[in-house]
Amino acid sequence: MRYLSVCSGVEAASVAWHDLGWTPVGFSEIERFPSAVLAHRFPDVKNYGDMTKYKEWDIEPGTVDVLVGGTPCQSFSVAGLRKGLDDPRGNLMLVYLGLAEHLRVPWLVWENVPGVLSSNGGRDFGTLLGALGELGYRWSFRVLDAQYFGVPQRRRRVFVVAHLGDGPHPAEVLFESESLRGDTAKGGKNGQGAPRGAGKGAESGGRVGVDIVGTLCSDTHPGAYSGQDAYTGRLVPHEVRPAIGFNWANGGGYGNAHDGLGITIDGTEPLSVSQVPAVALPTMAVRRLTPRECERLQGFPDSWTDIPWRGKPAPDGPRYKAMGNSMAVPVMRWIGRRLDRVAKGDL
Repeated sequence: MRYLSVCSGVEAASVAWHDLGWTPVGFSEIERFPSAVLAHRFPDVKNYGDMTKYKEWDIEPGTVDVLVGGTPCQSFSVAGLRKGLDDPRGNLMLVYLGLAEHLRVPWLVWENVPGVLSSNGGRDFGTLLGALGELGYRWSFRVLDAQYFGVPQRRRRVFVVAHLGDGPHPAEVLFESESLRGDTAKGGKNGQGAPRGAGKGAESGGRVGVDIVGTLCSDTHPGAYSGQDAYTGRLVPHEVRPAIGFNWANGGGYGNAHDGLGITIDGTEPLSVSQVPAVALPTMAVRRLTPRECERLQGFPDSWTDIPWRGKPAPDGPRYKAMGNSMAVPVMRWIGRRLDRVAKGDL
C-alpha cells in the first residue's frame, strides 16, 4: 500500500504502519519543527508543504492507495471558538476532500477531536460525510480512545475511514465483532501489539491511584505549571523525601499545658501543639512530564523528536507541541492493520 500523509506532524502514521510494509508517497507539513523531524527521520520522503497547493504536486492520480490526515482541530474543539468551517483551518477539511478527489484515492483515513461531531450543530461533520458520498465514497466513523490501546493516556478522537466505490465496506475496518475493550489494555498495561507503558510517574497523572493521564495538548507553560497542565496530564506525582529531623517548637520549651490539642506520640501522654516535634514527612509534589514521557504516551519510540534543531539539541517546547498535536501511534497501528486485512480480503 502506498500512502500520502497530510497535516503530517511528526508522522504517527508512518511509525504505526512501518511494519506493514506500506510506503509513504509524500508528506504535507508546514510547521518548522515537525518538518525538521520529518527531514531527520525520513530523509528520502518528500515534504510537499502547503496542502492547499496539491494541484502543483508531482503526484499522479491513481498512485496513492491511502490518504491519511488529521486536519487542524482548533476550529472544531469544544474549547475553541467553534467557528467550524468559517475558520480557514476548518476549511482544510474541504481541501483534504479536494485532494482525495484529485488523486482518486481508494482509501481515506481522517482524524479529528470529538468536538467535530457537535460543531455548528453537527452540520460541519455532516458536510464532510455528505461530500464523501457525493465523491463516491462509502464511509464509517468511530470514536476511539488511546487508553484502550495500551498507552496510559485518555485521548478520544473521531476516526473516519472511507472507501471509493464498491468492494469492502469501511465499517469492516473500524468495527470488530468483539468489544474493543476486550481486545486491548487500559492504562499503561501493554495491549495486543501495543508499546510499553510510559512508566509509573506518567501513569498516575498527578493523583495517587489514577493510572491514566489526561489528554496531552500542544500548549506549554515554560518555567511553571498551571491548572491546564494538570488537566491535560502534563503533571505527574513526585515523592519528596526530605531529611527527617526534630525541631521543637518554642525554643524547646514545653509550652502551656492548656494549648488545646492533645497529640500522642509513641504511646506517651498527650502533648500540647507547642510540644510536638516538627517531623519532616515524605510529601507528594508535582513535576512536568518529560518530552520522552510524552513520546511514550503517544506510542512513539524514545527520543523521536530529539533531533538537532537550529544547530542545537531540540528544546522541550517544540517537542511538547509536536506530541500534543500528534495522533496516537497504537490507534493508528490498529486501524492500519485492519485496513490492510480488509483490503486483502483477510478480515
